[in-house]
Amino acid sequence: MLKAAALVLMPDRNQVVPRASSLESLLLPGHWARMVWGYVERQNMSRLYAGIKAVEGGPGRPAIAPEILFALWLFATWEGVGSARRLEQLTGEDDAYRGICGGVDVNYHTLADFRHEVEAMDELLTDSISSLMAAGAVKLKAVAQDGMRVRASAGAASFRREDKLKDHLETARKRVAQLKAYVDDPVGESPRKQAAQRRAAEEREAYLEAALARLPELAAIKKKPGQKPEDARRSTTDAEATVMKMGDGGFRPVYHIEFGRDTASQVIVGVDVVTTGSDMGQMVPMVEQVVDRCGRAPDDWLMDGGFPAHDQMDSVTTPTRVMAPVPKPKAKKTTTDETAGHEAAGDVSVTPKVAVDPHQRKPGDSTAVGDWRERMGTDEAKALDKARAATAECVNAQARNLGLVLLPVRGVTFPRQSRGLSICEPLKAAKQGR
Repeated sequence: MLKAAALVLMPDRNQVVPRASSLESLLLPGHWARMVWGYVERQNMSRLYAGIKAVEGGPGRPAIAPEILFALWLFATWEGVGSARRLEQLTGEDDAYRGICGGVDVNYHTLADFRHEVEAMDELLTDSISSLMAAGAVKLKAVAQDGMRVRASAGAASFRREDKLKDHLETARKRVAQLKAYVDDPVGESPRKQAAQRRAAEEREAYLEAALARLPELAAIKKKPGQKPEDARRSTTDAEATVMKMGDGGFRPVYHIEFGRDTASQVIVGVDVVTTGSDMGQMVPMVEQVVDRCGRAPDDWLMDGGFPAHDQMDSVTTPTRVMAPVPKPKAKKTTTDETAGHEAAGDVSVTPKVAVDPHQRKPGDSTAVGDWRERMGTDEAKALDKARAATAECVNAQARNLGLVLLPVRGVTFPRQSRGLSICEPLKAAKQGR
């Protein structure tokens, strides 16, 4: 009764209220989006501008500035957004994204196409690391390398054996030929819809051809553990995705992403994507990438026990010390006078075992491998191994928190866009004043 008699002002959210404000005033002075834009403005975008065909005085509508697209993806990556469609929605809903756009309309197709600029992202990562090295934030005393498995954008049900792949490929080729025929003999559908259908059919045909091309590689891998080569399967939507065992014990199609991190600053200085489930054999490519990107090799290269292949150590020609745990050797059996009598009688149940020092140089070791064994027995190496674990696992956790859980793109080339996530690390270092 009291409420009915009271005279109050209730909100009317349907009324249109004009706001006299600029896009610049939407964000606070210390907002993270401002730091992202300030970083992007100082980058060399010449490679991206070289691909723009519209020029002053020429035909064509103006293109969206690469700075806008790069800043949007960089800010979205930091907030864990990996979908181009979701990013398009945010440019109309969120003040931070609206401020970055500055009144320029951006659609999801343009955003998705921009992610294909892998080489440009690689150059920007190199420039960022070079700037941090010049400022002394990245000293490159030690680099820790580790890998993490990230779910691929391929369903488990999309994997097929060779005979099924060939059937699907034949169907796809017939569909492409049918859609091409519609160009000369329209069936009432708009040209735009016909072009979209033809493009989708051609993409499916390309996926299936790529899946068939990779089957021999998978068949050769299955021969090693004694499995049937004819059971090798490839995905019809992402031919380069590989089914691997995950940490929870399940098997899912994933990519193996390798990171190289500066241990002092935790800045990512190298990133690569591979389709093998093991870290073995990944050291040399990462060392070469870091040397090419930073201009020199780090003093120490830290890895876990899955990396140290002897041929890899022999192949590292740069002046860096390999730090990786030495596998524990199997204890050797020895024969004494007492056990010799048992062995002569055919009884080998009494064979005392002798402990083998894993850090002792072996007769067949090369110079690099022998030095590595002896080095890992020192207190210095044990201390560095602790730094490796702290750095590698921390950066892996940060990558997960930034949304590196499911890759929204297909193929080995496009997951290398995790370099965009890597560029967030130098920004984070600058934000924290490191």
